[in-house]
Amino acid sequence: MIKVDVFIKNKNWKKKISNPQKYLNSRVKYLRNSISFLKNKKISFSIQLAGNKEIKFLNKKFRKKSKSTDVLSFPYNNLNVLKKLKKKDIYLGDIILNYYKIKKKNFKENFNKLWIHGFLHLVGHKHKKNNDYYKMNKFEKLIFSKIKKK
Repeated sequence: MIKVDVFIKNKNWKKKISNPQKYLNSRVKYLRNSISFLKNKKISFSIQLAGNKEIKFLNKKFRKKSKSTDVLSFPYNNLNVLKKLKKKDIYLGDIILNYYKIKKKNFKENFNKLWIHGFLHLVGHKHKKNNDYYKMNKFEKLIFSKIKKK
């Protein structure tokens, strides 16, 4: 089972997705089988739907960058710990998305790509090196293709 808790910090989100919790619940179920070490686990994570102000504050506080960005991910465990965890209930971490950085044309499609990207950071993917970027991008496309069919 996979569970996402959604927190709305910016009211503009409701203009594009009337019920973000329901919307995300209908899509996150496709995640567990995409990541091998999460199979047979009960996983949860949170998504905060924010705006420029909230994400800039967090970006400055935790990354020392005084600017707005599209997505921030705060993994609870690193990849090595996640792979070794024996317990069945796992909290992955938090994702914060910026409403103002999502392209308004095809909003839901761009929203899906962004939260998937954030989720992959929660499960240990990085993209500082080209090889890591291509590997992560491949996973993003795989998950997005499953969600897009929904």
